[in-house]
Amino acid sequence: MIITRTPYRISFVGGGTDLRNYYKNSQGKVISTTIDKYIYVVIKRQVGIVEYKYRINYSTVEICNEINEIKHPIVREALKFFEIDWPLEITTFSDIPGQTGLGSSSAFAVGLIHGLFAIKGEMATKHKISSLAAKIEIQHLKRNIGKQDHFASAYGNLNVIVFNKDESVNIEPVFHTPEIRNELENKLMLFYTFLKRDANIILKSQNDNTQKNIVYLDEMKDLVDVFRDIINSGSNINKLGEILDHSWKLKKSLSSDISNDKINGYYNNALQSGAIGGKLLGAGGGGFLLILANSEDHDTIKSALSDLFYMPFKFDQGGTRITYYDQTTF
Repeated sequence: MIITRTPYRISFVGGGTDLRNYYKNSQGKVISTTIDKYIYVVIKRQVGIVEYKYRINYSTVEICNEINEIKHPIVREALKFFEIDWPLEITTFSDIPGQTGLGSSSAFAVGLIHGLFAIKGEMATKHKISSLAAKIEIQHLKRNIGKQDHFASAYGNLNVIVFNKDESVNIEPVFHTPEIRNELENKLMLFYTFLKRDANIILKSQNDNTQKNIVYLDEMKDLVDVFRDIINSGSNINKLGEILDHSWKLKKSLSSDISNDKINGYYNNALQSGAIGGKLLGAGGGGFLLILANSEDHDTIKSALSDLFYMPFKFDQGGTRITYYDQTTF
């Protein structure tokens, strides 16, 4: 049996430039970090008597004997790729709901593929795991998503991720002191809006309008290096809030589906209560609201957003990892 633990991510700026319609003409770039909220994937090779070859447990339970009968798209395509032709059970547990802007489907894909490599006795680099996870979601399943989430969840920590025209991806760690990391953690806040959305639908509109939005996307990408330089230097961390605010305004210009009156109201309430800046995470339309504010203003902001669920967090530094490996069952 294998158990993998894969973190969810927070994308600060540059989102949208990881879509192929953008980086095929101009190098894409994002800056993101992973947090201590995880999805766990348990993979067990069944060695005794079983009634069904495949059992998949998530929000529903699937039991079947043929891979093509599996309804969960990522599981189905991953088992096809690895040519799994023996009884197997897959179960998932998550710290947060799906479709909430923290890259849940990509984190699941990374954790599943990491576990499948392991259960077949193969060592795989984080780059190989994330590349395959992205390939399954984007090429096999034709989803209108970018590649940043797969690489963020696989590598963990705070990174600039670069997407090249030739489809290669570079991971550039953002160097910072523990003191700066703690300061940034202490200033950031996450609020769940209780609004769920399908990123695939929202990103299709954004993908289709890439050329129309190229000026906004270029400016969002340019903010990545500015954001990184501030963290590198460790000076004026509050400036990051202003960058998040500017990036959020640019992002809302990409599509009318990204925000709505309710989300704008929550964000404005946070600003009026002392927030320096922030953004809605993920494709938009719902999910988690990220806020940057001085710690002395946090209680006021929590009161202003009392309708939302406040979720404390810390940064994750390990990325996807195997937490349990029992080779005696293989």
